[in-house]
Amino acid sequence: MRLRIDAVDLPGRTFPASADGSGPGYDDVHVAVQRKDRPGELLDPQAGDAVSATWTLECATQATPDGIVVDGPYVQHRLGRRFVYLSWGTVDGDGVFTMFRRAKLMLDSVPADVLAAAADEGLLVGRLGLTDANGGPLCARVEPPRVTWTAATH
Repeated sequence: MRLRIDAVDLPGRTFPASADGSGPGYDDVHVAVQRKDRPGELLDPQAGDAVSATWTLECATQATPDGIVVDGPYVQHRLGRRFVYLSWGTVDGDGVFTMFRRAKLMLDSVPADVLAAAADEGLLVGRLGLTDANGGPLCARVEPPRVTWTAATH
């Protein structure tokens, strides 16, 4: 099965310092999918001011007594939960990405019927906006209704 992440509403290329001075600001902001257990390996970084961003990940599925389990090189597995990291960072003049926050797309929040259909049909699609309520890069756990999951054919 493939997992496609379709993102819109990116927050922009700059993230100003917090008004109270408690948090730093960031320039040349990008977002990318992080490889499992390798924070420095990123799939297709996209500029924070892009109109949209799409990533497609190859995944494996396995039917278990508890439901379908998704795995793959970009699927994280911590404390019994599976998710995909979207890493936010800055890119310096040498092209080095320095992460400052992440969002977790929680795969265990995909409705069971949608996941089963995606495993059969070959494609799971997650659609989401990447700007948080404060106008900055979306972070923390991302579950419905913040992300919409659907099954599709290749």
